[in-house]
Amino acid sequence: MSDERVAAPTNQRRISQRGIATRERILEAANRLMFVRGVNATTLDDVREASQTSKSQLYHHFADKQELVRALVKYRGALVLQRERGGLERLRSFSGLVRWRNALVQANSLNNGKYGCGLGSMAVELSDQDEQARSMLLETFAAWEKLISDGLHRMRDSGALRQDADPEKLATGLMAALQGGYLLANAAHNVAPMEVALDMALEHIKSFLSEPSGEPTR
Repeated sequence: MSDERVAAPTNQRRISQRGIATRERILEAANRLMFVRGVNATTLDDVREASQTSKSQLYHHFADKQELVRALVKYRGALVLQRERGGLERLRSFSGLVRWRNALVQANSLNNGKYGCGLGSMAVELSDQDEQARSMLLETFAAWEKLISDGLHRMRDSGALRQDADPEKLATGLMAALQGGYLLANAAHNVAPMEVALDMALEHIKSFLSEPSGEPTR
């Protein structure tokens, strides 16, 4: 992840409202490019051109590519968690899990399964390159998984799930199915593997329902 460097530390500078808008524009452009091309295949010049910023503007906010990527990890993580809270913070039923599954599959189908999960793809590229980025991604995945396990706890507390259900383990299994599904859908350029992975994970959770729900996993 080498690119040009400047000596001045950017994180200590005060940023004006115009500067905040410029920084946001750079992150939005980097997010779009790196989601499609990947982190390593996207250069700072690519980001500068896409964000319509000068080199001095870009380096004013990000000293080098590593700093930009770390900021993007935080930026993309916040976007994902905001989206996931909308579908999971009120989760109290198996039908809610089905709706959550359907929304993710539908969104990924818009790209024909390509590009994978925005966080998962970064984890694949960065985990062996940048320990700080890896730790940030791990924290975001943990927060995402906790949204699922909290919903499963609510289901168990209300009696919808049997008491022998383990919300943390079920959430880990569901998250693993989701990320594996994203990966296989990306390889196939087809959402079908993602659907299969999620449906099998949901069928396992369904086996812990206190009463058969009769609800399909689609």
